[in-house]
Amino acid sequence: MAQLSEDCFAFGGPLMSVATALDILARQAVALPEPEDIALAEARGRFLAADLVAPFDLPPHDNAAVDGYAVCHADLNAESETVLPVGGRAAAGHPLGRPARRGEAIRIFTGAPMPEGADTVMMQEDCIAEGDRVRLRPGLRRGANRRKAGEDVRRGAVVLAAGTRLRPQDIGLAAALGFARVPVFRRLRVALLSTGDELREPGAPLPPGAIYDANRRVIAALLEGLGCAVSDLGILPDRPGAIRDALAAAAAGHDLVLSSGGMSTGEEDHVKAAIDSLGRLHFWRLAIKPGRPVALGQIGRVPFIGLPGNPVAVMVTFLVLARPLILRLAGGRPAAPHGFRVSAGFAWTKKPERREYLRARIEGDGAGGWIARKFPRDGAGILSSLVESDGLVVLPEELARVEPGDAVEFLPFSELLD
Repeated sequence: MAQLSEDCFAFGGPLMSVATALDILARQAVALPEPEDIALAEARGRFLAADLVAPFDLPPHDNAAVDGYAVCHADLNAESETVLPVGGRAAAGHPLGRPARRGEAIRIFTGAPMPEGADTVMMQEDCIAEGDRVRLRPGLRRGANRRKAGEDVRRGAVVLAAGTRLRPQDIGLAAALGFARVPVFRRLRVALLSTGDELREPGAPLPPGAIYDANRRVIAALLEGLGCAVSDLGILPDRPGAIRDALAAAAAGHDLVLSSGGMSTGEEDHVKAAIDSLGRLHFWRLAIKPGRPVALGQIGRVPFIGLPGNPVAVMVTFLVLARPLILRLAGGRPAAPHGFRVSAGFAWTKKPERREYLRARIEGDGAGGWIARKFPRDGAGILSSLVESDGLVVLPEELARVEPGDAVEFLPFSELLD
């Protein structure tokens, strides 16, 4: 079961920086999911539980890179055409079956094993076939159009390290090396819930003052994109006892408990008090916008993430904070997402000592660069802003003012959405 060490998320003051929170996550999150062997065909998106080591060279033998004629380079004339008899044929899956003799050419096709004694392949476009002979042009270098055994992967090499999340290309490499089954970590079991008397399920009647619960759908999709097994516990009412009991029950059968809403300081925000009574709430306010009331803690030794109630804050805090924690708990090796520098197409003033994430789309500047256009409305409840944006402009704590044309960091959603 995924766990957190007892001293993680030590509370560092009223407002913790994002960098400090991420550092604590990296140092303290402990992944202990059980390994299992599964069929390679079912392994996309799963995390390797052990290194995959190449059992043989790939390719396993020298082979032809083109259709043509395999020859011994020493038989070729350096300054004039060479005419050689065609002594045999080799195709993929159908090797010649004997060593090539000096002074003969072997008709060969792409992927066919190179006959022993032949070291060079001339493309058929550069040859003239004349019955049982072939004319070969001069000037071909030794070893041309020959792929050597092991040029892709050497026997004994670690081709995929433990913690790798398997992509289609990773699965292809494993298949090329003969792996029918691979060791992976069991899917992380995540209990997901929302709190709020105002929330209703999509499709249900919507009385005055109520809204549909979009956050849980967003979070579930994000979790499933990370390969988690999600238990949807639905919407909890704003009653302390119900919230406490549901959180305790969720922790008993899951590796992670994740909630949305109820993390602020209002009279109807009961999640913080429930976690305090069940375990430890290590911090719950960060110097981040949107999303200051985001909590990280544990129920017993099971990690807990409390996300805000506003939908934009939910997605931003999930991508920035919850995602790297979940990847580590699942047995993965999360890497920092790749952003890039763009020109600001807007002016903006922010509080110092707070990191801000602005929704933006990017467009070309006509000179090979990019301009970030900030979404015109700023509210943390404007879900359409995420649909109409390409990613987030990241404004660091020390920055107080952005002017049009300033260089800013842009973090595309494509780097964060799996």
